[in-house]
Amino acid sequence: MVPDGLWERIEPLLPQHPRRLRNPGRKRVPDRQVLCGILFVLYTAIPWEFLPQELGFGSGMTCWRRLAEWHEAGVWQRLHEVLLAELRAADKLDWSKAVIDAAHVRGPEGLPKTGPSSSEGPVDRARAGSKHHVITDGAGIPLAVSLTGGNRHDVTQLMALIDAIPPVRGKRGRPRRRPDSLYADRAYDFDIHRDHVHDKGITPHFARRGVEHGSGLGVHRWVVEQTVALLHWFRRLRIRWEIRDDIHEAFMNLACSIICYRRLIK
Repeated sequence: MVPDGLWERIEPLLPQHPRRLRNPGRKRVPDRQVLCGILFVLYTAIPWEFLPQELGFGSGMTCWRRLAEWHEAGVWQRLHEVLLAELRAADKLDWSKAVIDAAHVRGPEGLPKTGPSSSEGPVDRARAGSKHHVITDGAGIPLAVSLTGGNRHDVTQLMALIDAIPPVRGKRGRPRRRPDSLYADRAYDFDIHRDHVHDKGITPHFARRGVEHGSGLGVHRWVVEQTVALLHWFRRLRIRWEIRDDIHEAFMNLACSIICYRRLIK
């Protein structure tokens, strides 16, 4: 469930909990076993309370608490940065362009970062849920993700995602955190946002609103759609099950790291 290569990168990032000599209490379930349980939930979308303890993962509540603790400690963000640095060192990051998009996922109404879908399509219109916002490099490697309510317009996360791209090391010199250009669909076509992107030193290539389909940008934008599909390959991310938005964000960040790790060892 947790490949050795992935565990070697995660283990140094985890908070240390030395056992007390006096009143040590119950023995702590090993972190690697708990991580296996977290990944089991991420892959299968099984409810926490039904996590099979006979597989040695520990209880569902133990895995849930550890996921929240590690997310709060910034483990998944640092893991993502480590993998991006390794990808850059291996010349597998395409900084010539970046691509941004969003996808709606269903979820119960009334939870934090949920709302009725603003999609114009007949499938998701007015359905409660959340949105996954993703920005990738030119090869489809996720650089940053965010979670909002389903009623938030895609463009509201444009600058937030650009700013969320971490400084990527891996080579001598200053870290890299800005692509040369950015591709997006019609939802991002606002002059004020084009100007903001320009101010960041990035050339915007946004499809124009009111223009017939066939802008030719699809040859660049398909990579982010592929990445969104890879995120939703993890069943826990297909539907917003978590009541707490930070737990869902933890799963999103962990899934991004797994996608980066697979690209690295491919």
